[in-house]
Amino acid sequence: MAIEKAVIEIVAGAHAGDRIPVLFNPNEYSIERSNSFKATTIVGLSGPLLHFINGEADVLSMELFLDDYTDRGTGPSVAQRLDALAALLEIDRELHAPPPVCFLWGTLNFKAVIEKLSRKITLFRPDGTPARATLSVSFREYKTLTELIRDVPLQSSDKTKRRCLNAGEALWALAAAEYGDAALWKVIAEHNDLDDPRELPPGTWVTVPPLEDRDGTRAAF
Repeated sequence: MAIEKAVIEIVAGAHAGDRIPVLFNPNEYSIERSNSFKATTIVGLSGPLLHFINGEADVLSMELFLDDYTDRGTGPSVAQRLDALAALLEIDRELHAPPPVCFLWGTLNFKAVIEKLSRKITLFRPDGTPARATLSVSFREYKTLTELIRDVPLQSSDKTKRRCLNAGEALWALAAAEYGDAALWKVIAEHNDLDDPRELPPGTWVTVPPLEDRDGTRAAF
């Protein structure tokens, strides 16, 4: 069975459809994912109340090896391949941003933009041209707005509310009405980044975030 070579394909922009073959498949790669949370401190509790903000994009990281002498005569030189990969971090004239690419290797189909590219040259030709290089590449997952909305596995609507304060209405009164506990006014203040919640003019709109039940699920109001 023939060894399948990895390929970096440009998926949009002036050079859409162009492919940069990876001469030596990576020995390993890593995929990292993280989430962002906002911590809200409430007086009297042993820890902060965490609110989910958003998920971060996956990051695919690997090292790639280029060598003119091992791969002589099979395509562009190491210098040319280095220039082609570095160009993927430049602004595309049609997109006005670096182009999205797709790293294809077997079952791995990772659509991304190149976030970071580090080049280490370890061998040179007599004229100083690179002949061997090791690349450290980080691909950050790329999705369009339509894809992001489609991929959110929501089973219910967002329970966040917006309320307009009436004359004489304070945050603790709003917390008592929404949460059943006036002491939770600080949750609303922290979520809206209010420095002095006592000086809010009538007509001020504030966002009332959902609280969490003891099992960690969002409470429905």
